[in-house]
Amino acid sequence: MMIDIPAVNQPILEVRHLNVWYGHCQVLYDMNLTISASLITSVIGARKCGKSTLLGSLNRTIQRSDVVRLSGSVTLLQRDLYDPKLDPGWVGRHVGMVFARSAPFPVSIRDNILFGYCLHREQKGRIAVSEADQVVEMALRQVGLWTRLKDQLRRSAARGLTDEERLRLCIARVLPLKPTLLLLDDPCQMLDPQGCAAIEELIWELRLQCAIVLATSNLAQARRLSDVTVFISRGRIVEAAPTDRLFVAPAKHKTADYIEGRSV
Repeated sequence: MMIDIPAVNQPILEVRHLNVWYGHCQVLYDMNLTISASLITSVIGARKCGKSTLLGSLNRTIQRSDVVRLSGSVTLLQRDLYDPKLDPGWVGRHVGMVFARSAPFPVSIRDNILFGYCLHREQKGRIAVSEADQVVEMALRQVGLWTRLKDQLRRSAARGLTDEERLRLCIARVLPLKPTLLLLDDPCQMLDPQGCAAIEELIWELRLQCAIVLATSNLAQARRLSDVTVFISRGRIVEAAPTDRLFVAPAKHKTADYIEGRSV
């Protein structure tokens, strides 16, 4: 399936006046944000500041809760993600997400890779074995697991993999659809420094294929990886700027206090 890749720096996603409530509790306030193609945007902030809720708003997963309510707009490729008429399959094809503490499905490694592809691909119906083989190999090669797992594709993904390999497999699951936007929710929190470095290298390579939004509690990681950094505090965007500028010369005192460890 061929998908036109937006030009570098071309805005692909616009968040405008986004507010989110869980029941009567408001957790995001009047958020405005632009995400551009082929860039890594890090979202930083203290625990429970709204990072995960923001990511969930960008692919509609927050709608899985009956108590969630939102106002404002989120548009991807000029389409309103919350338009009731928008095909959920379109969202699934264009937005991939790896949650914090993601785990492979308790099926084979092969079926993990094919699950989302078979569910969301535009051409419905039974997938040919040759096509499935190609999809699986390409996805595992992209995340550096093909050599390690090519002879073990039929075994369960729920056992025998390291934390780093499980995370790579979860990333591989979303790649066959060639998403326009990849959302990563604190993916390295369970990894040791060596595993974290390997995943950061993978994220850096994937930015050539899609825009990436990385929610992270690791300020050093945000500074190393991202082109743009967004600082959130108590559900509000305090500052969004090119990463070098935000970390070296933040415009807001609150941002400076956070990155220098004087507040949470």
